[in-house]
Amino acid sequence: MKLLGSLASPYVRKVRVVLAEKKLDYEFILEDVWSPETTIALSNPLGKVPCLVMEDGGAMFDSSVIVEYLDTMSPVGKLIPIPGRERASIKCWEALADGVLDAGILVRLERTQRPPEQQSDVWVERQLGKVREGVAAMSSALGEHSFCSGKQFSLADVAVGCALGWLAFRFPEITWAEDHPNLARLFEKLSERPSFRDTIPVA
Repeated sequence: MKLLGSLASPYVRKVRVVLAEKKLDYEFILEDVWSPETTIALSNPLGKVPCLVMEDGGAMFDSSVIVEYLDTMSPVGKLIPIPGRERASIKCWEALADGVLDAGILVRLERTQRPPEQQSDVWVERQLGKVREGVAAMSSALGEHSFCSGKQFSLADVAVGCALGWLAFRFPEITWAEDHPNLARLFEKLSERPSFRDTIPVA
């Protein structure tokens, strides 16, 4: 398999963490979707990463789709439960973490891809509000549990860890660790795992 992606994308990191936890072999190919020379559309018509290219040439995109597929490829480190309430709970955690990222990325794009005179402070604040509320919801749901789903490491922790790591990387002014010590403890624990240590985002 080949994974097309960047070293900064939290969605790509989520897939890389899952690949590491599942102990699956793959080739990581750097792809800058903002470059005029990008060829990402040959594999993903939406022009986004991550994109997983299988051995038969077929491609799969969207991180939530990719990680669900990867979890079926090896019995090692099962990350998503069988269909039912518990599975839905894990997927809701993932949706919450991805939603925080979606809002944060919209803020970053507003600030970096639009001329200053065209940027909307109202739009930025609306998205930052989603980030703050989303992180607060994570903290409330985590409580004093060891992991997002209780006592067992799962895809929920992968998604939350990648979201918090990206916020620390791109928005150091957002003080989520100070405001939510339980998330800080979870993130510190996750950061000790080789899968997270080896995928720290870089520009």
